[in-house]
Formats: sequence, structure tokens, C-alpha cells
Amino acid sequence: MSTKSVNYPWYKKEDTDAFFSLFQNNLANFVLITITLLAAGFPASIVFGKVIPGAAVAVVFGNLYYAFLANRLAQKEGRTDVTALSYGISTPVMAVFLFGILLPTNAITGDPELAWKIALAAAFISGLLEVIISFSGNWIRNNIPRPAMLGALAGVALTFIAGEMLFRTFQMPVVGLVVLAIILVGIIGKLSMPFNIPSSLFAIIIGTVLAFTLGYSDTSKISEGLANIGFYPILPTLAPFEGIGLLFTTFIALLAVILPITIYNAIETMNNVDAMSAAGDSYDVRECQAVDGAGTMLGALFGGPFPTTVYIATVGSKWMGAGRGYSILNAVVFFFAAMFGLIAAISSIIPVSAIAPILVFVGVSMIATAYQSNASKYYPAVAVAMLPYLANYVMTRFNNAAGEVVANLSQGIVPLGQGAMFTGIILGAITVFIIDRNYIKATIFAFVAALFSFVGLMHAPSITINAAQDFTIGYIAIALFFIYCHFKVSKSTIQSQPENEKKVA
Repeated sequence: MSTKSVNYPWYKKEDTDAFFSLFQNNLANFVLITITLLAAGFPASIVFGKVIPGAAVAVVFGNLYYAFLANRLAQKEGRTDVTALSYGISTPVMAVFLFGILLPTNAITGDPELAWKIALAAAFISGLLEVIISFSGNWIRNNIPRPAMLGALAGVALTFIAGEMLFRTFQMPVVGLVVLAIILVGIIGKLSMPFNIPSSLFAIIIGTVLAFTLGYSDTSKISEGLANIGFYPILPTLAPFEGIGLLFTTFIALLAVILPITIYNAIETMNNVDAMSAAGDSYDVRECQAVDGAGTMLGALFGGPFPTTVYIATVGSKWMGAGRGYSILNAVVFFFAAMFGLIAAISSIIPVSAIAPILVFVGVSMIATAYQSNASKYYPAVAVAMLPYLANYVMTRFNNAAGEVVANLSQGIVPLGQGAMFTGIILGAITVFIIDRNYIKATIFAFVAALFSFVGLMHAPSITINAAQDFTIGYIAIALFFIYCHFKVSKSTIQSQPENEKKVA
């Protein structure tokens, strides 16, 4: 450890490339948020006046804090080659908040402002949970099997993210297919784009140019976009606390979305900080998780309903030789871009079909991660955990407009879709424990499912006593069956022991 102060530069030329890499990553997320919310019927006053400035506050806070941490590490170790952690809105988590919270609550309530308040409450609680996780560690992570958690999130990814966005991609076939091909070739195929432009940015540029050239978009979009340039004051709001009341009553089932995605986010931060440590800069994982949680809470208090995280792109910035300057510059640029409507202008010009394929890739990568990060024997558990969200998708998208059609298709769709995240996690966990022949834990989760069904957290439209009687009885029945299985396995193990002892002898 060095006690001598080092001259750690505020900015150096290597920060420029790293800035453009981080900026386009953050910008893509802001554009995705804007286009998705506007297409879902959220008014520009909420999107440009509240959501974007609030999300920018979270980005500014985190970038400046991580620049501070980089300087602290540089002084502590007497090095000038320390790279600040890249930070911004987590793309997978953002997608879950968009399609698992904001859009469904808007569809149910028909009130975009109310949906926004509920999402702010969800983001604030998610940030608070991540701060708590940073102190308390891993109880939930250790007790809820990873295949179940990731499988349930993969269900959201398959339906609301990859599936829904693939539909949007094919609204403009030429544009959508070309953009999707660029994303797949650049990110999965790892083929560099012309002039080394990042694949997602190149895809957006080509898609937008094609849309205007082929007549899918007209030049009036450009003037509409420029008309969004103005002054959008960044002001705090009490809306998260107004939303909390609804979140813990009418929309309490959303807690089933918030908990696993927060754990996912905390693990993402941990993995990315660990990757940076392997690259040479060792930061405190717990502090980084707390910073991400605090940034999410701060963003919610200014109107931004999206959790933040440390980016894996940090390692790329390290390879570029960046310091802390790129992080500081990113904070400054986003502050002014949000305040003066530049993000609003860009988002209005870019068509949905030029952005949707990026979210298709995000969804597909979340599904792939659910399988890749688990042993192959747990693949059935991942698949089981995904399935309830198919019902939730059909219920959310079609039940209000075509309830009879959904009911005629199957009477089970609506109850299976209610509390789908709880159902997915519990069924996935039970499958894991059956694979491991741990029938005691399978029994515990079956009884939890019975309790959740009894009070209405699953398979029911609202919280009440004896909300889903048939499901409650069904889960109790399988719990009793698992107890029988436990004794059967225990008996067979005891009987096999003497034979094994004979073979050893």
C-alpha cells in the first residue's frame, strides 16, 4: 500500500474512446425507454419531463461516485492506471421493469401517471433491497435455487421482451431484419462493424437511415424530434411514496417481480466488479452494490423508474486504458442531454423497428443465461419456471379485449398468469429439489405455494382470505405427496447401506 499521493489525471486521451462506448450504451437504453413508453401510450410530459430526467439523475450520481472511487483506489495503491467502473441503467433489468411493471400496470389501470408512480415505488424498493443485500449478503440467493429465479425471469424475457419486440421488428420487415442481422453478427458473431462503430449504435444508424430512405418514416419525424428540444427541469418528486400504497395493496403481486430482478441485478454487479478485479482494479463489491441501490433510489425520487448497475463494459474501458475522465464526462453529457431534451429529440427520430431488435437480443441473452449459468440437469427446472409467464402474457395482452376467447382457449390461463413470477419461482424450485431428491425442501415450497394461493398472491385477482381454494388444496396435496417421497427415499437409502458396507468389506 502506498502512502504517497499520486497525480491521477481528471481526463486523458484514452478516456475519449471509453466515453463514446459508455455513452452509446447508456443512450441506447434511454432511447429504448422513450420509444417503448411513447408507443405504449405514455404522454410526452411524463416520458420527457419526468422519466428521462430522473433516470439521468441516477446515471449522473453513479458515474461521479465511481470516478471518486477510482481516485480513492489510485491514491491507495499509488497507481495512475486505475479505471473507473462503467455505470448506467441495467438493460435486462430495464426491460423487466418496462414489460413486467410499467406496461402491465398501464394496461390494467388505463392511467399512465398511476403506472409511473407504481413503477417508481417498485424501483425505490428495488434500490433499497439492493442496499440491504449489500450488507446482509446472500440468504435469499442461497435458499431460492438459481434455476428457479433465472427461469422465471427468462419467462419475462421470452414473452414480453424477445417475443413482443420480435413482433415490433417485423412491423418494418426490411428495417427490422437488417437491424436484427447486424445485432446478431456484431454481438453474437463478434464481427466488427465499419469504422469499429459499436454494433448496437451501427444497427440504430442503419435502421434509421433505411426507414427514412424506404419511406417507412417521413421527414416530419425529424421536425417533431427537434420540437422536443427545450428545457426539462430536474426536480424531486413524492410520487414513489404515492405508488407504494398501491404496490402493497392492489399490485402486491409485483413484489414477485421486484425481488428476483433485484437479486439478479445485485449478482450482475458482483460479477462485473469481480471481472474488473481480475483485470487489475479491485473494488469493494458490497460498496458497489450499495452505490447501485442508492443510485436507483435517488433516480426514483427524481422520476426515473429504472434500476442501475455496474456494466461489464468496464473491462473494455480498462483495455482501452481509460481512467476516471470518461465516467465524469458521461455524467456531464447526460445531465445536459436530459435537461435540454436532446434524448427526446433523438428518440422521436429513431423508429421502433430500428430499436426493437436490440431488445430481442436482450431477451434471448437472458434466456441463454438462465441455461448457461446452471448445470444441464436443471434445464427442466428452468423450462418449468418460464412457463407461467406465457399465461401471464396472454392474460395481460388479450384478456381485457377478448376475455371470452382467452377463457375458451383454456380456463387455466388467467389464474396461472396471476402472480406468474411467484408461480414460476416456486414451480422451478420444486423441480430443482425433485431433481436433487430433496423432498423436504420441495414440501416447504409446496406449502408456501398453498399459503400464497390462500391469501391471493397467486392464482387470484386480489389479496383476500381463501382467494384460490382449489389451488390451495392442490398444493397441499402435492406437499403431502412429497413427504411420502421423502420417507420412501430415506428408507431405500437405509436399506442400501448394509449392501454397500458388504461391498467395501
